[in-house]
Amino acid sequence: MMNHFCLASVKSYQKNQGLRKFQQMANDQKNSESFPAKEDHKKDDAAAPAEVDHKDEFSASQPHPVENIVLVGRTGNGKSATGNSIVRSKVFKSKTKSSGVTMECHAVKAVTPEGPILNVIDTPGLFDLSVSAEFIGKEIVKCLTLADGGLHAVLLVLSVRTRISQEEEMVLSTLQVLFGSKIVDYLIVVFTGGDVLEDDGMTLEDYLGDNMPDFLKRVLILCGQRMILFDNKTKDDEKKTKQVHELLKLIDLVRKQNNNIPYTDEMYHMIKEENERHKKEQEELESKGHSEEQLAALMKELQIMNERNLKAMAEMMEKNMKIAMEAQEKLFEQREKAQEMSYQQKMEMQEKLKQMEGRMRAEMEAQMLSRQQCSIL
Repeated sequence: MMNHFCLASVKSYQKNQGLRKFQQMANDQKNSESFPAKEDHKKDDAAAPAEVDHKDEFSASQPHPVENIVLVGRTGNGKSATGNSIVRSKVFKSKTKSSGVTMECHAVKAVTPEGPILNVIDTPGLFDLSVSAEFIGKEIVKCLTLADGGLHAVLLVLSVRTRISQEEEMVLSTLQVLFGSKIVDYLIVVFTGGDVLEDDGMTLEDYLGDNMPDFLKRVLILCGQRMILFDNKTKDDEKKTKQVHELLKLIDLVRKQNNNIPYTDEMYHMIKEENERHKKEQEELESKGHSEEQLAALMKELQIMNERNLKAMAEMMEKNMKIAMEAQEKLFEQREKAQEMSYQQKMEMQEKLKQMEGRMRAEMEAQMLSRQQCSIL
């Protein structure tokens, strides 16, 4: 008998977890060279990720574990180009479509001669303010499906070419709402645009300087100052190898600090259980000797059920996203009001100073005039 997914548990989970994760996030904010391997070309809709082939074949055996590395950040910051630099091949589309985003999560595996196999997951457009919560919910489900075994590192990609914006802040808050505040324990900040700083004769430390935005200070504190500068335009093979090697050292540091345990949450386990159930029931049907026609009909029924269950999970993520967006928008509004109040207070002070200066000047002129009259007399 099929083990049906309980939609009631989805609703209960969303109700209990959505706001709690944002509140936990708010509290926490206060207080080597790599070689490209086989690319996963299947880009099925998030409603049916069970059909995606996540087990790419390698020409050699796999003595090292697969580590899932997910790239997040605003469109235009260089996520896809960074992914290409890591796998040393142009497998991710770094040129955006006319809409501004490439609309699907995409994973590529790459082997490293000195360490693990990297499963690099690009999330283009996933955290942009212009993207709908419905799209984000589906893509998060797909991203977690691609990250078989959990997340080993999350690369927050920022660019030295642009100023920190509200979208960067939305990326961090969205991560924490969707995955929980502990996701920052796996966070590494990657700054792209190393060629720009090199042309200006600056280091990353020079760029950060003393006037670092509050958001960036908070991020670096939360992630334990794990950061790296990437030059995705360099033609220097030695430089390419060095920056990937330094990134691998940071990923290894994340792994050690988290006791070799990848990041998972309730949603990850729900998706995993659903996909395992779907696969097991497919195998059971194939073993029962149904006719080809009967098997096709039963398989279709299983697929519909799998799609419906994963859609329910995506809808739950969508609701969490809406909660995060509404909370973040209120935070931005309050911050703008505070800035406006501060500006008004400054203006009022300047006006008071002008009035005081005027009175003092008038009194001085009156005193000077009085002295002049006394002298004449």
